[in-house]
Amino acid sequence: MGAAEEIARTGLGTAVVMLTTFGEDTYIGRALAAGASGFLLKSGDPHELLAAVHAVADGAAFLSPRVAARVIAALNADRLGQAASARERLQALSGREREILALVGAGLSNAEIGRRLFLVGGTVKAYVSAVLTQLGVRNRVQAAVLAFQAGLVDDDLT
Repeated sequence: MGAAEEIARTGLGTAVVMLTTFGEDTYIGRALAAGASGFLLKSGDPHELLAAVHAVADGAAFLSPRVAARVIAALNADRLGQAASARERLQALSGREREILALVGAGLSNAEIGRRLFLVGGTVKAYVSAVLTQLGVRNRVQAAVLAFQAGLVDDDLT
């Protein structure tokens, strides 16, 4: 990792391809975070090395298929974990509060939410404030992200 970090630190734009026997997720993540544009396993097809060198020389990235599968699985697991965590946080909300949160997540203003749910502006504002407080978020944007992660945002809401 040190070599990749040092090469990236020079600022010369030199691409780095890691060729290693270590295919653990943490090792892959550290190499990519250090600036590697490619990551290959020595146990892979020798033609991958040539393809990787050509790809990174052209400004692209290259991961061996087995590494790419691990990266995709890790990203999906992280996304699933975020969704489960978001849904768990929403359990404290009432049905109406979830409905309000879904509409905030869809980008509706308080006035639009009020018209949609037949509520006056002050009531919507109170609901939104209560939702933000209960979820422990600072603003509507954070609430919207949480609504999206939890799967509350539906294209039909806009």
